[in-house]
Amino acid sequence: MRYVDGYVLPVPRKNLRAYRGIARKAGALWKEHGALEYRECAGDDLDLKWGVPFPRLLKLKRGETAVFAWIVFKSRGHRDSVNAKVMKDPRLAKMMEPKKPVFDYKRMVYGGFKVMVDA
Repeated sequence: MRYVDGYVLPVPRKNLRAYRGIARKAGALWKEHGALEYRECAGDDLDLKWGVPFPRLLKLKRGETAVFAWIVFKSRGHRDSVNAKVMKDPRLAKMMEPKKPVFDYKRMVYGGFKVMVDA
């Protein structure tokens, strides 16, 4: 059964262009190492009146938006294998070492999920 790693993170709107550049490189890296899909989406309609809106979940500051991202794998074992390869790839470390990070890593929300419905 397919497996998904999901992420939600705060990104200052002024950094979206730089973040997109890093995300494109990261997506290519994960796909090269075997991920089936890689998606990153910038928040657009986040001011909702029900549930826990992303701005409240992430404690977004003025000028920030939420980025919702996911990576699809064949299975959890496949995810573990792909992620191990990605984490060892020196290109990832190079992407993550800008002098000034484009988002606050400590506020990123992350988890692994078993796919329940694949319609």
